[in-house]
Amino acid sequence: MSHGKIRDDKTCLNCGHQVEERFCPHCGQENTERRQPFYFLFTHFIEDFTHYDGQFWGTVKNLLFRPGKLTNTYLEGKRQKFVPPVKLYIFVSFITFFVFALFPMVNIGSTKEGNSGENNKTNFLKVMKPVGKQKLIDSIKAKKHLTEKDSLAIEGIKAVPDSSEIEDMIDMDKTIDPDFTFGDYKTRKAYDSAKAKNPSSLSFIEAPIIHKFFELKEKGVKKKEIIAGMVEKSFHNLPKALFIYLPLFALFLWIFHSKKKWWYFDHGIFTLHYFSFLLLTILLIFLLTKLAGLTDFWLINTILYLAISLLSLYTMAYFFIAHRRVYRAHGLVSIILGMILFTINFIAFMFLLLGLALISFLMIH
Repeated sequence: MSHGKIRDDKTCLNCGHQVEERFCPHCGQENTERRQPFYFLFTHFIEDFTHYDGQFWGTVKNLLFRPGKLTNTYLEGKRQKFVPPVKLYIFVSFITFFVFALFPMVNIGSTKEGNSGENNKTNFLKVMKPVGKQKLIDSIKAKKHLTEKDSLAIEGIKAVPDSSEIEDMIDMDKTIDPDFTFGDYKTRKAYDSAKAKNPSSLSFIEAPIIHKFFELKEKGVKKKEIIAGMVEKSFHNLPKALFIYLPLFALFLWIFHSKKKWWYFDHGIFTLHYFSFLLLTILLIFLLTKLAGLTDFWLINTILYLAISLLSLYTMAYFFIAHRRVYRAHGLVSIILGMILFTINFIAFMFLLLGLALISFLMIH
C-alpha cells in the first residue's frame, strides 16, 4: 500500500519487536524511515483513502455495478478485500460535501442581473425626489436672455412628476409585485392581521416561514429566486439528511425482517453501503447537471440529460436489486417488501429533507 523507504534497522520503532519484512508482526506498524520527502504527505493521504493496491477502486466498482455484493462479502466475514463500510461512507461524504462547497448553484441573497432595470428605476426616482421642480425652473428663468435650449429644458422639467408623485411611485415599486404573494397575502401586515382574527394551531410553524418570505421580498429578492434557493438548499442538504437518516433507515429494515436471522448490525452495514451508493450517484448527477449548464450544444446536452435520467432510474432500481441479493427473499415477497420499505423511507426522508431546507431558509440573512 505504501511506497515509503524501508529502514535498514529491523527493530520496530513502535513496539521494539523484530520486523522481518515491511510490517511489524506484533503491532502492524510499517517499518519505514521516519523522515520522508514533502510529497509523501500527499501520496500517503491519497493511499490511505484509495489504497492503490486496488482495494478502493474494487470497492467503488462493486458498489456501483454489483448491488448487494459489498454487504454480502462483509457479512460473510471477508473484511480485508474491500474498504470497510464506515470508512467508505465517510470518504464519499467528504468528497460530496467538498464538491458541493466548490460549486454553489445560486445565492438568493444577492442582487440578480434581471433586477438591475428595476433597481435603476427606483434609484433614479430616489435621486429625483429631493430636487424641487420650481427651483430649477426659476434658476433658468433668472437668466437675462433665454435661449431655445432653456425653453426646452423648462418644458422637460415640467414633465417630471412632483415630489409627492415620485414618493407614490417609489412606494408602489416596493409594494406592488403581482408575482410575489404567499397564498392570499401580499404583505406581512396582511398576513399578521388575518391570523390575529383567525389564529391557527400551526401558526407557530407557518408564521416564521411567511415572515422570512416577506423579509426577503423587502430586500428585493424575487419569488423565483426564493424557490431556486430552496431547491438548492434541499439538494445541498442531501448528504446531511442521509447522515441523520442512517439509523432510522436501518431501524425500518430491522422492523420488517426476521429478528433471529438478521441483527440490527447487519441492517446497518446494508444501510452504509446503500447510502454510500446514493451519495456517489447524487454527486454524479450534480456534476452532469453542472456540465449541461456549461454548454449550449443540443447534442451534448441531450446526452447529458439522458445520462442523468438513466442514472436516476438506476438509483431507484438499485435498492430492490440490493435488497433481494442481501436478504434472499423470494421474488414476489422481495418486491412487495421492497415497495413497502421504499415508500415508507421515501416519505420519511422527504419530511426530513423539507425540514432541513426550511431551517436553512430561515437562516438566510
